[in-house]
Amino acid sequence: MALGFQILPKTLPNDPALKELLAGIPTPLLSDNMGRLFAAGPALRPMHDGTPMLGFALTVRTRPGDNLLVHKAIDMAEPGDVIVVDAGGDLTNAIIGEIMARLAESRGVAGIVIDGAIRDSDALATMSLPVFAAGITHRGPYKDGPGEINTGAVVGGQCIMPGDLMVGDADGVLAVPRAEVAAVAALARKQLAAEDATMKAIAEGRLDRSWVDKTLAAKGADLGKASQY
Repeated sequence: MALGFQILPKTLPNDPALKELLAGIPTPLLSDNMGRLFAAGPALRPMHDGTPMLGFALTVRTRPGDNLLVHKAIDMAEPGDVIVVDAGGDLTNAIIGEIMARLAESRGVAGIVIDGAIRDSDALATMSLPVFAAGITHRGPYKDGPGEINTGAVVGGQCIMPGDLMVGDADGVLAVPRAEVAAVAALARKQLAAEDATMKAIAEGRLDRSWVDKTLAAKGADLGKASQY
């Protein structure tokens, strides 16, 4: 094996029941219930038509500006996979464009996340295949390697392991560790119900806001001077 090239087979199946636990939960609620410590970085933004992303991580590590291992990952991908590319955050060369996105889409890929750049942004913007990336450039990639597949990746500061659940929407991208999906989903759905109740109270004009002054008073704020500002 050439140094720097490691392509491992998939060891965890795409479990529809596990995926269903997170269906319809926005990323902010998942983030809140993961300690607000886990996110794939604010630089990763949706480059597609806004379709939400949910699928299982197929991880790729590649030399910045090189997409040889990304091509291999597309060939290996199964329906429901999200190809997660650690390209070092470099924006000099695009990692994918329209051709690779169309190929991935045809294979049933559930999304592509790139800590790097894309090109053909006008075409990708019309596609329903979720594509999240850190930037755009017209400069094309190299195809030399090295790189790794299914060994884990660091994307925007979050460590992502093969088989983790990848979630993406207008607010960004995060990975829910596979072993934590059930617990995180239960907490997030509880918060979702509470926020639905809050929205209803706002609409009906009965939201209790007394907690604001109570919190300020507890922190020593002089509420008697509030009218001066």
